[in-house]
Amino acid sequence: MGIYNSLYEKFGKLTYEMWRTCRLVVDTGIHAKGSSRDQVVHFMSVNTALSLHEINTKTDRYISWPGQALSYKIGELKIRALRQKSEESLGAKFDIRDFHEVILAQGTITLPIMEFRVKAYIDAQRFN
Repeated sequence: MGIYNSLYEKFGKLTYEMWRTCRLVVDTGIHAKGSSRDQVVHFMSVNTALSLHEINTKTDRYISWPGQALSYKIGELKIRALRQKSEESLGAKFDIRDFHEVILAQGTITLPIMEFRVKAYIDAQRFN
């Protein structure tokens, strides 16, 4: 999409990728490995560019919402895989706007339903 052009913008992108990666560590640490709140705050302060206020706010959210970071990442990976499958299947007929409409049109849905909808989109585009 050409969003990140300058080195500063690319750095910002990587900063957010690092934060999302740390969320996975924190989510697992809190809910499966027994990490304390203090350990999470320390880990986030050492490994992200977030302010201490943001870290504390986000830590409380992660504590109260088990699996949030993991489910977001699984969803991201599924959408990326479905996009790749759509691009490969449709070639020149692939339209990113149409793909996004298929993904977003029904709001929050389960991954199997999303996969079914993308398959139907691919099948419909093949015959157009």
